[in-house]
Amino acid sequence: MATLRTLSLAELVSKLVAVATANTGTAVTATDGTITGTLTAIKAQWFLGGRKVTSNFTCTLDPANHEADFRESAMESSWGLPPPTFTVETTSQFGSRVNTTRTDAGVGGGGRLGFGKFRKDFEQAVQDAGWKFVYEIA
Repeated sequence: MATLRTLSLAELVSKLVAVATANTGTAVTATDGTITGTLTAIKAQWFLGGRKVTSNFTCTLDPANHEADFRESAMESSWGLPPPTFTVETTSQFGSRVNTTRTDAGVGGGGRLGFGKFRKDFEQAVQDAGWKFVYEIA
């Protein structure tokens, strides 16, 4: 039976950056044990205006306590008169953990936002590395 080895800070940062960049279109930065990322999930635009929905996350690593503090948010912005859009949203909650899937389709575009996906992927990677995952509710 193999014993589990706790990953170092540098090894965990590399692993988490790989997890984040596996989501196509995610802009990721990693500095001093903090990993941040932004994914533009929904984008719709036409000649009168537009709408954009982004998913953002921050993961701060504490090597002294072997903890990863994770925060996430979704933000919608619009300008002018956004195009008409049909939206379907499903939400599930277990304790303080909320997962939402939002799909937009319309004249000027659309997309799909899976809020909670980064959290699930990061939580699994952090626990596999032998660190404690702490989810902070923003």
